Amino acid sequence: MSKFELKMPKLGESVQEATITKWMVAVGDTIEEDDNLLEIATDKVDSEIPSPVDGKILEIRFPEDALVPVGEVIAIIATDGDEADVAPSEGVEVKPAKTEDLPKEESHQAEQESIDDLNKTTGKFFSPLVKSIAKKENVSAIELFELQGSGRGGRVTKNDVLNYLNSRGSSTKKTSVASQTKPAASSAPEKPLVSPSISGQDEIIEMDRMRKLIGQYMVNSVRVSPHVTTMVEADVTNIVLWRSKVKEEFGAREKTKLTFMPIFIEAVAKALRDYPMVNVQVDGERIIVKHKVNIGMAVALPSGNLIVPVINNADKLNIAGLAGEVNRLAVSARENKLGPDDITGGTFTITNFGSFKNVMGTPIINQPEVAILAVGSIEKKPSVIETPTGDVIGIRHKMFLSLSYDHRVVDGMLGGMFLRKIADYLEEFDLNRAV
Repeated sequence: MSKFELKMPKLGESVQEATITKWMVAVGDTIEEDDNLLEIATDKVDSEIPSPVDGKILEIRFPEDALVPVGEVIAIIATDGDEADVAPSEGVEVKPAKTEDLPKEESHQAEQESIDDLNKTTGKFFSPLVKSIAKKENVSAIELFELQGSGRGGRVTKNDVLNYLNSRGSSTKKTSVASQTKPAASSAPEKPLVSPSISGQDEIIEMDRMRKLIGQYMVNSVRVSPHVTTMVEADVTNIVLWRSKVKEEFGAREKTKLTFMPIFIEAVAKALRDYPMVNVQVDGERIIVKHKVNIGMAVALPSGNLIVPVINNADKLNIAGLAGEVNRLAVSARENKLGPDDITGGTFTITNFGSFKNVMGTPIINQPEVAILAVGSIEKKPSVIETPTGDVIGIRHKMFLSLSYDHRVVDGMLGGMFLRKIADYLEEFDLNRAV
């Protein structure tokens, strides 16, 4: 008995894998050359795969909805007529699929790729027709994945999507969808409109678990919150001079180094007390004003990923207390020793672009918070200084502060006033302050 290995074909230069959407044959079926065996779907095209030989289906190695790499053997075909009767394979259960018209319009590619990427994370499958309807009716990937399917194995069908569209018109459904749109591991980043072309010299690096979660989290934040970023330049000369004067004495007494971050956190904590409507979270159509001021700070890990440990009750700590917490959390983060309480409960986040010599940026909000501050590098600049005898040009230490905020609840006036207040606290820092 001769055996023929049917492999997943390559349907395009950049196509590396395909989804089996439907088997048209079963184990034991006799087939002829050019008989259609299965339907497959890629991010480029949907296609029926014909048999290249006559014979009998001896083995089917992948079920419907399986995502299979190009070149992988998907079925075994016995090619002569004197083989023994073939029993159904025990390794794979082949289920029939409903016949649907498969659209081929390339205009739907972006949404299909987004959902296909989520398929890999959750294992849930959507037919090309369902994806086409979702794209046409502006149904997001999150909404689609929240639908309870009525098809085989819980699969979402055409009727499920159409019923959802009818009910989505009511305000009740809209509120439900909005309240459920929160950061979750099932929210994956969308692929670019044009798929990358991979050559033999290119290196492919698989994302680790943390990088996947960060990507999902950032995409979800931009999707949920309408971001607005406001920037101001602050004169921090007094802070630079004060730190240079006291850092050795501080380090000897407190047994920890004094960086600029504790000073920034102190200013932000004061401003949050002045403007409590920035120290809030959003739950659907409700605004939750947080009683505690818990400030997170983004820390870069040796792996290149980021984590945001939280300083609880930051408004109740002095510079020494803040410095101790900043250094403890940074060391614990880099040594992977953070506890659950160290990374939860944040109400506001600070990220330090200045540590990479960047002057400003537009940070993404750390959900479910409504604002995040980026601090840029401190640089010496010529500046106009007002004196009793007139204006003069002098060298001052200056930095940019960039505040991104959720425009659903923080409007331009509140965001601008809050950011200006932070800058005022920094500029009014007492040069003669006791350590």
